[in-house]
Amino acid sequence: MTVSGFQALEAELKMRQQEERPRIILAIQEARAHGDLSENAEYSSAKEAQSHNEGRIAELESAISRADIIDVSKLSGTSVMFGATVTLVDMDSDQEKKYQIVGDMEADVKLGRVSISSPISRALIGKKVGDTIEVNTPGGGKSYEIVKIEFGS
Repeated sequence: MTVSGFQALEAELKMRQQEERPRIILAIQEARAHGDLSENAEYSSAKEAQSHNEGRIAELESAISRADIIDVSKLSGTSVMFGATVTLVDMDSDQEKKYQIVGDMEADVKLGRVSISSPISRALIGKKVGDTIEVNTPGGGKSYEIVKIEFGS
């Protein structure tokens, strides 16, 4: 996991424990005050939110405790590895795409952060500038050429 990904998980955990948890507890208390719990939609909704929040807290605590943090700014090299930011050119459309290879918990394709276990990352690992890769996507096979590999935060 990258340093920024680890910090984001810690921030989410803190928010869920210190803000969400008390807000949900208050919502449950307010719903209880309305009487019969068997037909109380607010109570059911608050309990469901509590269950979801506590599940996410457990997931975050587990991920944080098992995290192997890698400072990407200290990495270098000429081949693609975890933490690298790779610039690719789609061989069909000549469209340029840029992805950083990150841990599973911090991946967000909209932000250009792809999971180390994703098909595109697996195809990229170990490759160098000028290499081409084939990736099977839901829309069919795609070919990309690696035009740049960068390391940094």
